[in-house]
Amino acid sequence: MTSRLFQFAAPQAFFPIAGKLIPWFAVLAGVLALAGLYVAFFIAPTDHQQGEAYRIIFIHVPAAWVSMFLYLVMAGWAGLGLALNTRLSGMMASAIAPTGAMFTFLALWSGALWGKPTWGTYWVWDARLTSELVLLFLYLGFMALKAAIPDPVRADRAGAILALLGVVNVPIIYFSVQWWNTLHQGASVSLTRAPSMAATMLLGMLLMAFAAWMYSFATAFSRVRAIILERERDAEWVRLQRAAA
Repeated sequence: MTSRLFQFAAPQAFFPIAGKLIPWFAVLAGVLALAGLYVAFFIAPTDHQQGEAYRIIFIHVPAAWVSMFLYLVMAGWAGLGLALNTRLSGMMASAIAPTGAMFTFLALWSGALWGKPTWGTYWVWDARLTSELVLLFLYLGFMALKAAIPDPVRADRAGAILALLGVVNVPIIYFSVQWWNTLHQGASVSLTRAPSMAATMLLGMLLMAFAAWMYSFATAFSRVRAIILERERDAEWVRLQRAAA
């Protein structure tokens, strides 16, 4: 079983699998997003404190969750490539980074829109907001560093070191509301206690989070296929692939 899994670590073996999975993840992302938005705007009740303004939570919270999770996944792939010298690992890390940066920006932007009616300002140097901004810089720095090094092997190694160093920021984001006195509200969903929101609100949030995950799979797999074709362009199987296309 382990040997079969390792054979898919070769770019040539992973390329067709990713191509087959992309449409499934894209369709799931669309269906889940439509269901989540329907619950968010037509079924979930109005919040008794924030009114209708709270509904941005269905965009903001899933985006924030996925921005952190994708960074850990990206760093995991990068670290795996650094440790085992696998080519696909560095490619996967590169493919995940733009989607992670997009969700980080979306979390910051939606948080600013939510902050105006809630706090009276779009931005404060709050611990949660600042550490999420640092996450965006880590994503951008990772992509810029890899783009600045012409040799893909050296670029993967340098990017992996930066990605692994940046992992320390993820728990800072998550626990910032507990470690410091911040304006940002505490977690509404926790693994250690019951959620502090209506069941329909939680359902809408989870649907949007799963939609974001499916979207992340679809975009990462699509991007990694392009990276594989670029890096393996001199391989015979790539020439045959392009000729067949």
